[in-house]
Amino acid sequence: MPGAVRVAAAQIEAGQDVAENLAACLRVIDAAAEQRAQLVVLPEFCNHLSWYASRAQAHERATRPGDDFLTAIAERARRHGIWIKINVTHAHPDGTTGGTNLLFDPAGEIVGTCDKQTLMGAENDFLEPGATVGPVLDTPLGRLGMYACMEGVINEVARGLALRGAQVLLNSLNSFALDEADLHIPVRAAENKVWVVAANKVGPLLPRDELPAIAARLGVPPEWLHGAGESQIVAPDGTVVAKGPRTGEAVIVADIDPAQADSKLRPDGTDIFATRRPSLYGPIGAAPVGRQRPPGAPSLPVAVLRDTARIGDAVAKGARLIVLPATPGVATSDVVRALTGSEAHVVTVIDGEGVVIGADGVVGRQPRIHGGPGTEVIPVDLEWGRLAVIAGDDALYPETFRLAALLDTDVVAVPYHAQEDWELALGLPERAAENRLNLVVATPLDQPAAIFAMTPDFTLWTTWEGPFTGRISTPVRTDIPAGAAYGAGEVAPAQAANRQVSRNTDLVDGRPWRLVDALIR
Repeated sequence: MPGAVRVAAAQIEAGQDVAENLAACLRVIDAAAEQRAQLVVLPEFCNHLSWYASRAQAHERATRPGDDFLTAIAERARRHGIWIKINVTHAHPDGTTGGTNLLFDPAGEIVGTCDKQTLMGAENDFLEPGATVGPVLDTPLGRLGMYACMEGVINEVARGLALRGAQVLLNSLNSFALDEADLHIPVRAAENKVWVVAANKVGPLLPRDELPAIAARLGVPPEWLHGAGESQIVAPDGTVVAKGPRTGEAVIVADIDPAQADSKLRPDGTDIFATRRPSLYGPIGAAPVGRQRPPGAPSLPVAVLRDTARIGDAVAKGARLIVLPATPGVATSDVVRALTGSEAHVVTVIDGEGVVIGADGVVGRQPRIHGGPGTEVIPVDLEWGRLAVIAGDDALYPETFRLAALLDTDVVAVPYHAQEDWELALGLPERAAENRLNLVVATPLDQPAAIFAMTPDFTLWTTWEGPFTGRISTPVRTDIPAGAAYGAGEVAPAQAANRQVSRNTDLVDGRPWRLVDALIR
């Protein structure tokens, strides 16, 4: 293994002038080399703004083998003896155009290439999605995998690369979303225990002269349609070790040890890859059928309760769903008694399995899937919508929540005990965000708990009820501090039906279902 490796992430503005964009790319490559970086990652679509009059124009302006753009990048790789990862619109010989990741080695040779598998919004008008998985490249710097932007807003692409052995993931972005930097980028490192080097754009992401009119049509301030910057390098525990500014061209560097990504152990010794259950994840690789159920109720009062004696109090305050952590000694009969005359339900863990209890008794059971006898997610249909229980270590795996989303779940009750900071700070918020699932997370009294609610303010393709915040899929979070026996909030079951993160891009059905063999085999 290589030991310490110095990596860089560079953020640039790229417009419609290819020569100016190339100059910006070469400028930041030179700056990374001056800081002795051995590898530099550039943003997505660094050859041309991802805005075209037609599919034909996108193909005409795309890069091609041997053109001036790629030749200049190759020359810089040779000059500095540096590895360079870029993403460009690339013209393929069959007449299609891809959002293509390219890795240049220090000799200037392209040693790895792959097209973006999940396209975002208008990209579907100009590009073709990748038809094959990206390679895991065994290099002197470690085992590298590549992906781009929207592929990091869902879990499957990064997960597949990590499962195939990647130690360092290279992510190129073209995003105005603030939740890329504080959620989607770092969670891919933590959930897979790998390094992530991510480079985002700055400056307008739409033609500068058309930006005011486009912003007016969308109902957002023009400045929100600029690249969000904050390029970053993230450690396998989710710690951001280097981060760029919100605006302006910049290069950030950090020294990393790729070998740290070879351990997949939690503090209790659990190997988070070895304990997966790929044979149960088959639906993730099935062709999408769309949501089959109508939306649930507009709102649902919920509570997190860490004192079973207060169930009656929670009901009296209006809670319809009450989630308890695993509570030794809790008796179903006591819960039923507390719910008498109520339409509320309680979720907890009894004898190692999740249970849903109503005034008439147990209405649902969820055997543990990871490390237990369970073989599927078993949702329960209630008056307000569909509920799933993902308890204990089942909540550690992105695949479990994806299975729940594929079953048209609206709300997930999560009795959980965290072992690492990222699990509550990044992992569970991302499970809500990438699946459009409301989550009610109940932890032991000495840990913080939280409620994650879906908001109707979702993407630029739906009407926002409040001011545009720049956060596209981050759920509304209600925190319950450690030591608090009771916390309440509201979730929105109906909003789980709205999965369109952008035009023609569905968070659930848009997963690269044909290319998930690494997850399900």
